[in-house]
Amino acid sequence: MKTVEQTTIPPEVMAALRKAAEKASKGIRDPEEMRLACERMDRRREENARIFGVQDIGVEIIREMRDSR
Repeated sequence: MKTVEQTTIPPEVMAALRKAAEKASKGIRDPEEMRLACERMDRRREENARIFGVQDIGVEIIREMRDSR
């Protein structure tokens, strides 16, 4: 049976995710790919902070969860 995937993730991004997941499942680690991924994540984090400001909600959520017991 063929499944149909509906997603808003662009096909090229999904292909990259599948490739990365396949490598990870086989234990393949490419230092250059890891370095590039870190650089992309750093740029996105900085851009999000610039656009949305610092979103420091983790501590507040943890406190709420702890206090609701």
